[in-house]
Amino acid sequence: MRARAPIAAALAAGLALALAGCGAGLNKRDLGLRDVPLPAGARIANSVKVCDRGANSYCSEQMVVVGAASSYATSADLLNAYNHLLKKTGWTVSRGNTGKQLAAESPGNELRVYYDTAYNDLLAIDSSWIERSAPIGRALSAAIFARQSAISLMLVRGSS
Repeated sequence: MRARAPIAAALAAGLALALAGCGAGLNKRDLGLRDVPLPAGARIANSVKVCDRGANSYCSEQMVVVGAASSYATSADLLNAYNHLLKKTGWTVSRGNTGKQLAAESPGNELRVYYDTAYNDLLAIDSSWIERSAPIGRALSAAIFARQSAISLMLVRGSS
């Protein structure tokens, strides 16, 4: 019986160490606003970090980006400029989670961003196609009512 105690303790310590390391390589550092390229004349109007601790846990940075009226007449203009900037800086552009939403992966596939116009993301939120935090939904709505050109971004670590 005494010979089993050190083995059991070693196994327990090894299991605890293995569990502590689970997922450690997934998010080496927090996402941040510095990770998002923005076209000239655009700024982040609102940003919220959201984490899902479920079975497929992840954290995202949700943002509302508005464009200067002198630079972008419409949200579509801002979206096109953002799309062009991503391609120019080496991001790989693809389709997002809805019919109109776009997505892009950073060079090296470390980051993935989902993006669309404020109107299209609000429609997707209202239709339960996507989820965004309440402050982001309110900021998107406020931008539309203020007639600002605005897009919604959600940045996550890694490809999906």
